[in-house]
Amino acid sequence: MSLLSFLDYAGVALFAATGALSASRKQLDLIGFLFLAAVTGIGGGTLRDIILGRVPVFWVLNPTYIIICAIAGVLVFFTAHLFESRYRLLIWLDAIGLSAYCVMGAAKGMAATGSPTVAIVTGALTATFGGILRDLLANEPSVLLRPEIYVTAALVGAGVFTAANATTMPLYASAALGVTAAFIVRGGALWFGWTFPTYHHKPGRHPDDVM
Repeated sequence: MSLLSFLDYAGVALFAATGALSASRKQLDLIGFLFLAAVTGIGGGTLRDIILGRVPVFWVLNPTYIIICAIAGVLVFFTAHLFESRYRLLIWLDAIGLSAYCVMGAAKGMAATGSPTVAIVTGALTATFGGILRDLLANEPSVLLRPEIYVTAALVGAGVFTAANATTMPLYASAALGVTAAFIVRGGALWFGWTFPTYHHKPGRHPDDVM
C-alpha cells in the first residue's frame, strides 16, 4: 500500500468514526451510525472528485471506502459508551483526520491539475467538508462556528505539503511535514484556544445625525 493510499484510508476511517460518535451523542440506531459514518468519511473526498471532474467518484470505483465507513460505524456503535467525554474525542479524532486528509486531498488535486493553488484548495475541501456535513446533519455546533482555528489548519497542511513536494524532497517526507503542520495548528488551536481576531462592527450613526 502506498503512503497516499494509507492516508486516504486513514482519513476516511477517522472521519467515519467522528460521524459515528456524533450519532452516539444523538442516541441514534445502528443505521443512523452507519449513515453519519459514511457521510462524514466520504463527504470531503466526494466533493473533491466532483470539482476535479473525477467521476465516478472514488468510493464508486473502490467500494472499500464504504466498507471502512461501515466498520467504523459498527465499532463505535458497540464501544461509544466506553468514552465519557465523547465530544472531546470527536474533535481530536477530527483533528487527526483533517491532518491526514488535507495532504491526501492536496496530492490528488496536484496530480489532476498540476496547480499548487488548486492542490491547496482541494486539500482544504477534502479535509473539512465531511466534518461540516456531519455537524449539519447531527445538529451539532458546526466546526466552522467554533472559535478555534479549523479551516486554516487544513490550508497550512496542504500548503506545506505542496511546497515541500515541489522540491526534491521524497513523498513520504513532504507528506509527513504536511500532516505534522496541520496537526500542530489544529491541535494547538484546541489545546491553547488559538483564534483569529473576530469582526466587531462599529455602532451605526443615529438617524438624527444623518443629513
